[in-house]
This record gives sequence, C-alpha cells and structure tokens, in this order.
Amino acid sequence: MQKRVFTYLLCLLVLSGFSQRSKRNFRQSEIGLFGGASYYLGDLNPRGHFLFSKPAVGLFYRYSFHYRYAFRFGFNYGSVMGDDSKSKEFDQLERNVAFKSKIYDLHAVAEFNFVDYRIGVDKHRFTMFLFAGLGAFYFNPESSYGAGPATDLLHGGVVTPGYPKLQINMPYGIGFKMNAGRVFCFGIEWGPRKLFTDHLDNVSGEYADGYMRGNTRTKDWYFFYGATLSIKLPKINEPCFKSL
Repeated sequence: MQKRVFTYLLCLLVLSGFSQRSKRNFRQSEIGLFGGASYYLGDLNPRGHFLFSKPAVGLFYRYSFHYRYAFRFGFNYGSVMGDDSKSKEFDQLERNVAFKSKIYDLHAVAEFNFVDYRIGVDKHRFTMFLFAGLGAFYFNPESSYGAGPATDLLHGGVVTPGYPKLQINMPYGIGFKMNAGRVFCFGIEWGPRKLFTDHLDNVSGEYADGYMRGNTRTKDWYFFYGATLSIKLPKINEPCFKSL
C-alpha cells in the first residue's frame, strides 16, 4: 500500500507543476522544529501503524518560491522498535525476537500545497500539502531473544549477511499547515520512509537449518508523525520581525 501511495503523491507533484506555472512567485525562508513520534513496520510489526511509537524530534529549513511550491531540508532523530511477544501470530510468538534502534534521518523534499499559501497573508493562511524527495538514514539495531541477550539459537542459529548501517530512503507524506500570527507557521504531518533494506529490525533471511527467519521479499519501513512550528526569516534588507 505504501508503494502505491508514494507513486500517487509523486505523480501529483509532477502534474501540478504544469498546471500552476501562471501563478505569482515570491521568495520566503523559514526555520522550524518538529516534535512527534516515530515507529516501524516490518517482520516484527507487519501491520500495526503507530504501534510501538517512540518520541522523535527534528529541525528543518524551508524555502518557498511559489504560493504552491517549496523545498524543505531537515534532520530528524527518533527510535523504533518491534517485539514478537506482543503479536497474536503463532509464527511470531515462536520466533520471539525483539529489537530497537535509534534513527538519524536526513531528508530533502519538495512540497506541493493544495491551495495558495503564504505566511503572514490572511487570504492564503492555510493549506493541505504533499511532500516527496530523497533522504539518508543511519541505524544500528539491537536485538534480543526472549528475556535475555540475543543468542537466536532457535532452529540452530542465524545466517545474517553484513549490511551497511548508513543507507538511502525515499521520504514522502501528507500534512496541513497554517499561519500562527504574522511570522509563524504551525503544521502537522505524517511521513513514511520507503527503505531499500530488510535489516532495519535485524530480522531477515534464514536460520542455519533453512527455516525462514524473516521475509526477504518485503522491505522495512519507518515513519515520523507529529507537529511542526516554523518562523519566517526576514529578508536581508528587512528589519527583523517587521511584520509582527
């Protein structure tokens, strides 16, 4: 489902570029903070959106060059976890593996506003928006088996190939933003990260005796959701907070 959503959002971003060229342009920069939570989907949590959510924070810079378009560059920090023992599925309960990992997330995305939006302009004070782009992340999963350290000796051990801890991803998502005064912007958003690895949870491949440990045909995902607060930066020749 996440792949179809990403394709749909990307198409909207591209097609909207051809329908909005006649709109008036402007230049506006913002810096902001993100506060919310992060969670993961994968072998240890196949379908539970928002399950095992952990606190997450971030900061970002947004450059708007159009009433409908902006670029955003940011860094988020969060953590993810999964636990077979919390599942109702027999195969997960038998495997009985848990993991946790910190996530360091860098991203560069393009934003498309559904309606014209600009901070400090009452006529264009709120909008829904889509975003998509490219990112990179660092992770280092720690696994456990049962109540103690991971020995993972069920079925006679684990075959685990090496994998890089720094990898690329494709961030995308949807949100809402609105003016909060003359220079502030408040927003909420939900942002999946499409990964190209099945090792975020350190569960993939087979046990040494050939039993399947993790589904290698599907990749892992992690997500950020929460609120943002940004402030419009003054232009070089503009006094600070002139519009307050």
